[in-house]
Amino acid sequence: MSGQANIKKDIRFRVYITFTCIFLLGCAVIIKAALIQVKEGPRLRSMAREMHTRFDVLEAERGNIVSEDGTLLSSSIPEFDVHLDLSVIDSTLFEQKIDTLSLCLASLFVSSGKTAEQFKDELVNAYDNKNKYYLLARKLKYYEYEALRGFPIFNKGKARGGFLAEPREKRKLPYDKLARRTIGVFRDSNITGLEAKYNRDLKGENGRRVVQKSTGSVWVPIDGSEVDPVNGRDVVTTLDMDVQNVAYHALLSKLQEYECAYGTCIVMEVATGKIRTLVNLGRQADGSYDEDFNYATIPTEPGSTFKLATLISLLTDKKINVEQTVNITGGHAQFGNRTMSDSHPDARLGEMPIWKAYAISSNVGMAKLADNYYRSNPKKYVDHLRALHLDQPTGIDLLGERRSFITDPSSKLWSGTTLPWMATGYGVMITPLHTCMLYNAVANYGKMMRPYLVSSIREYGRNVKTFEPKVITTIGDSSVIAQLRKCTRAVVTDGTGKGIESPYYTMAGKTGTAQVADKGIRYTDGVYQGSYVGYMPFENPKYTICVVIRTKAHSAAYYGGTIAAPVFRMVADKIFSQNMGSWSAPLDSMARTSSGVVMAKAATAASYDVLFGALGKRMPIAMDYKNRMVQVVMDSSKHADVQQKHVYRGVMPDVTGMTLKDAVYMLESYGANVKVTGKGKVLTQSVATGTRLIKGQNILLQLG
Repeated sequence: MSGQANIKKDIRFRVYITFTCIFLLGCAVIIKAALIQVKEGPRLRSMAREMHTRFDVLEAERGNIVSEDGTLLSSSIPEFDVHLDLSVIDSTLFEQKIDTLSLCLASLFVSSGKTAEQFKDELVNAYDNKNKYYLLARKLKYYEYEALRGFPIFNKGKARGGFLAEPREKRKLPYDKLARRTIGVFRDSNITGLEAKYNRDLKGENGRRVVQKSTGSVWVPIDGSEVDPVNGRDVVTTLDMDVQNVAYHALLSKLQEYECAYGTCIVMEVATGKIRTLVNLGRQADGSYDEDFNYATIPTEPGSTFKLATLISLLTDKKINVEQTVNITGGHAQFGNRTMSDSHPDARLGEMPIWKAYAISSNVGMAKLADNYYRSNPKKYVDHLRALHLDQPTGIDLLGERRSFITDPSSKLWSGTTLPWMATGYGVMITPLHTCMLYNAVANYGKMMRPYLVSSIREYGRNVKTFEPKVITTIGDSSVIAQLRKCTRAVVTDGTGKGIESPYYTMAGKTGTAQVADKGIRYTDGVYQGSYVGYMPFENPKYTICVVIRTKAHSAAYYGGTIAAPVFRMVADKIFSQNMGSWSAPLDSMARTSSGVVMAKAATAASYDVLFGALGKRMPIAMDYKNRMVQVVMDSSKHADVQQKHVYRGVMPDVTGMTLKDAVYMLESYGANVKVTGKGKVLTQSVATGTRLIKGQNILLQLG
């Protein structure tokens, strides 16, 4: 008995052990299932749903960037990548239609160079391999996509024709390089300019919808699941592309002529601060120029254009009036252990009115005035510069504006010679936009305006946000402004800007030339910055134009009056000829002057022969001279005669006022490449009269 009892006991023990193990295993399974349900359940359920349903993003349409007159500056156009799921196409359909399809593809994609037979071979090979994602074409335009989806087989759609189209938007700039840096580019990895600044308004909000997997692996939208996208708003800019075009080519011509490093041109509307033109061109490795950086927002030592800020300080503090005199001592003066010199020292020059010293851009004159009146309290002078907001960002609606710099009297950088050099534009770094703002304030009778590039945000043709002109500060009383205007006008009538005076409208401004020492460049490297900033017309200013150009090392030309002022004149001429300022002066190059006499311009003898014939008169010059340049002149007895005009090969003639035919004939005979904008007679030329011409040189003629 005892043996049997032991056996039973042993069996029961084993049963208990087995049951316990099974029980524990069951508990473990239950616990694991519970853990999976709680912790991983949502993810697994989501994965299961995604195998049969998913969310598709409905992308919002990005808004456009336009000018105030409605000109399109940046827009999105659709592009399509097309793939084929050849596994869903019926074999009978494929065999019947492949030949026709191949012919259609060859006619649509002529640029590919493939024949219909080649297309057929590739498609047959892909079909035999049951390719589910065969790439047919990339970056198709919309009209190409529409044509393609109507071809045989493809017109059966996705489920039976295997046609898989993946749309995407491409940002397009209709004006290509014009204002590209300002308008900006839009790429996944890089957004610049207004595209970046106003990205939130432009991009809109994406929508979404639920799609369910159907037979044939086709995803079908579920009714009622769609959340529609909210398309982006349009950004309305202040840019004028006609003036932008002229400024671009005018600046480009000077940069190319002297192989300059970079340049910028700004056109600001005086009364509002609207930026009508913003050109930024930098030299590339291959010698070409591109809108690669916003040079208008880079602080540099401005040079002589900064003398206006010094004048404002002196006049505001009632230290001087511009009729008082200053002794420029022949263009040389000693300050501490350094000697300051004018760009063109002349031992004969001594006492002269302050306005005259400003007009001829005397460094010595302005430095002496600042040193005399602020030497004991330089902080007062620097405080004036800060009151002009020259130490703060301009606030223009572009990202990446760099902060300006003004040496403080309390810093270790200050020395006994800092003040006189600062008075002439050294020891201070401001952007070209600051310079433009400062002169615009003089043109605007003291009101300094914030520069801005966007006038409104528009949604479905209606303005939802409007940006108004903003006055930053007032730079002086009426007496100060009157004296500043006298000085800036004298630059054009009696000073360094005489070469750009126009007979048809008035202007004022200032030239500037500064040696450059920044970013590894030393003063001894011979790099200069030439500037011209001014406003027009003088009596009732409408626009302020600022041109800043940085030269290459040891350039043959670097003065602001030589490289920057001609760009100002060409842009100003364009503004005038377009009547943008709403004044009623005559616009034609042959317009009557105040004397009531029509100005006769040089032309080919053949052209004058036609004119005389129309007047019923005989051409008073031998036929041998038909291809020579001639001009009508008047002798003392008021008798008109035609004389040969002396022009010199290899030297730029004055072609303003000529017809395009005559100007092109003359310049191309010299081997120049002539580029033209506008219509009518020649209004301005990009290369100054008397400049040496190089064969193959580009010359821009602005017609008006």
